[in-house]
Amino acid sequence: MFRRISIFLYGLFSYAVFFATFLYAVGFVGNFGVPRTLDSVPGDAFAISLLADLALLGLFAVQHSVMARPAFKRWFTRVVPQSAERSTYVLASSLALIALFALWQPLGGNVWTVTDATARGALWGAFAFGWLLVLVSTFLINHFDLFGLRQVWLQLLGKPYTALPFGTPLFYRYVRHPLYVGWFFAFWATPTMTVSHLVFAVMTTAYILVAIQLEERDLAAFHPEYREYKRRVPMLIPGLRKSDPRREMLRART
Repeated sequence: MFRRISIFLYGLFSYAVFFATFLYAVGFVGNFGVPRTLDSVPGDAFAISLLADLALLGLFAVQHSVMARPAFKRWFTRVVPQSAERSTYVLASSLALIALFALWQPLGGNVWTVTDATARGALWGAFAFGWLLVLVSTFLINHFDLFGLRQVWLQLLGKPYTALPFGTPLFYRYVRHPLYVGWFFAFWATPTMTVSHLVFAVMTTAYILVAIQLEERDLAAFHPEYREYKRRVPMLIPGLRKSDPRREMLRART
């Protein structure tokens, strides 16, 4: 029983660190309410700062992708209890982000500044919409399973873990990755785009586009129905459907 309680408390701790990190990230990207942000006062030379920032982003990308792969999970669960694997992933991702927040080197410079009050309000609204979409999307696919709480709760009760069935709730009927759409809004919607912010937005966007390919490969292997879902539903932009070769052939014949 002590082991079960310990794993459960570990899961709660990992989730608490994640949630605090998520809240800090809003201020970090939006440049408000936290000690260090994307656009704090520049320090070192531009080249040194840029290399440091790229290294921090690379560290998060490697950690986030490698630990999410099935092969790594199979190896890792030989080291940690299976019920704690997801919580450990969440904690490691949070720590990588905390390192990025603490060590980020602002680059200075200005790419654009929107001065019109209405346009600024619209951009801040899009920024808030992005973060809200991210959070809502996690609940649509089971927030507590995604961040490890369901796993540690089931082991506390002595129940086996059961994988979630494949589903397409709400936003997932229109795009395959509404959570990532939310990140794009959160990272790109800003009335003041600095060089620091642009580097962050470009690199995170590139990472997300690569991560989607890896994630979809794993999803198709785990859920056979995902292939048909992928054929029917666009990846990121609603209404942008792939053409059906069979439909094109019928249209050509008529």
